[in-house]
Amino acid sequence: MENNIENLPYELVPSRMDVVRIAQVTDSHIFSDPEGCLLGLNTRESFEAVCERVLKEEWRPDFLLATGDLAQDSSPEAYKYLADYFMEMSIPSFWVAGNHDNPDTMEMYLSNGIVMAAKHLLVGKWQIILLDSSVARKVHGHLSDSQLSFLEKALARHTDRHTLVVLHHQPTDVGSTWLDGIGLKNREEFSEVIDKHKHVRGVLWGHVHQEFHEVINGVEWIASPSSCVQFTPGSVDFSADKKAPGYRYLNLFADGRIETVVHRIDNIEFTVDYSIKGY
Repeated sequence: MENNIENLPYELVPSRMDVVRIAQVTDSHIFSDPEGCLLGLNTRESFEAVCERVLKEEWRPDFLLATGDLAQDSSPEAYKYLADYFMEMSIPSFWVAGNHDNPDTMEMYLSNGIVMAAKHLLVGKWQIILLDSSVARKVHGHLSDSQLSFLEKALARHTDRHTLVVLHHQPTDVGSTWLDGIGLKNREEFSEVIDKHKHVRGVLWGHVHQEFHEVINGVEWIASPSSCVQFTPGSVDFSADKKAPGYRYLNLFADGRIETVVHRIDNIEFTVDYSIKGY
């Protein structure tokens, strides 16, 4: 799905002008079948437990970012379920596609006034740029020339705003050999754009099903746990972790600072089949 930079950015008003509050929910891997399981774990049950925890936040998020692999089978039924659930949450929600997703089907179903397909957000002192790193029928990611141009132009037009860039695939190594082989393939081109624009404060992604947070040249590079199965940090080959499903909460302050915390659903027992060596 290619973005047209000539489209007007979507403007939101945060609940407070000194901070933008975001919940990131990622890699939910929802199936068309309500009983669908990933590595033995029912992904709808874990997704709903994560979203229920989001709704219990002391400070309600201004909006939610769903950062790819929202469906496991890219089915209309999965996306309709997600759209209906986000609608019930009544939090403005925006999404990017992952390698398990179909961007065209997503745009058809994930657009209902609460869930929106907008890819350039202006909110408070910040802009959020959402990129499509998915490649049809491939696991790895790649940013097309038009996506890189969209990023470059959005950054050049809004130099007065702190910027968070969002995509699905990891644009830097996270230390897991098998995962780093299926990350963003043209990460050097992406990093060149990021490095040129000093108002970029953070880069946020999913895909890796684990926490990652590193400061590179003054920019926060951040990955988050899945709302379903987790992957073992530092693993050479595929390995499911025993950590609980979770999500990330971010505070984007008007002075450019980012504060963030991961919350996990550790009060519910989820069953995972650790004998399965792939997904």
